[in-house]
Amino acid sequence: MRSMLSILFGVKRKHTVEELVMQAQSGDDIVQNELLEQYKPFIAKTVSSVCKRYIYETDDEFSIGLIAFHEAIEKYTGVKGSSFLSFCELVIKRRVIDYIRKEVRSRQLQDPSIDDSTQYDADLSINYYSQKLEQEMRKEEIIHYNEQLKLFSLSLEEIVNETPKHKQARKNAMEVAEWIVRHPDVLEALFLKKRLQIGKIEKGVHVSRKTIERNRKYIIAMTIVLAGEYVYLKDYIKGVLTS
Repeated sequence: MRSMLSILFGVKRKHTVEELVMQAQSGDDIVQNELLEQYKPFIAKTVSSVCKRYIYETDDEFSIGLIAFHEAIEKYTGVKGSSFLSFCELVIKRRVIDYIRKEVRSRQLQDPSIDDSTQYDADLSINYYSQKLEQEMRKEEIIHYNEQLKLFSLSLEEIVNETPKHKQARKNAMEVAEWIVRHPDVLEALFLKKRLQIGKIEKGVHVSRKTIERNRKYIIAMTIVLAGEYVYLKDYIKGVLTS
């Protein structure tokens, strides 16, 4: 009824942020600038959550947030099924954390008054703060990842149970996932239709159809990680494959 009324009375449908991001990616600088202006409060809030203090637009950290927001616009792929703001939040937090680490290290190197004892205490403080930030980012990644799994009617617990027990089987499944990520049409079909194009995949990898079908859930789960902005989960995958 609402769409019919929109047609009758010429009411324009409001674009979603994801649609606006796609317009910006196609080269619409006006839309991109409007997005940056509209979401400044979101950027400030996200940056502030990392810095544990209110961030003003004049702060360097806010500038890092703006750059990260622009990066998120460029990297976001709508077929991944996630909201742009959820994806953007991960990118902003990661870039701000990297900036804080570099800044603290740089200040220490530039301050000759710091003796070995003070330096040691400062290192401990930095390491503790970095660990806390990493814990928060891991938590953010897992929450975001779990949301993506739900789109495929999957859960973390289910993926744990579906993980192949043998190292070679895990490597085979990962080979399939990496192949999918390298082929945008197959990746798009996966995220839009929520299914694997097994026939097409089978022709492109050295893995049997039976293996693909048997490890379907695990392959989907790994593809989501490889196609997303999951730094810590990707590191975890490397550990699983080498164990």
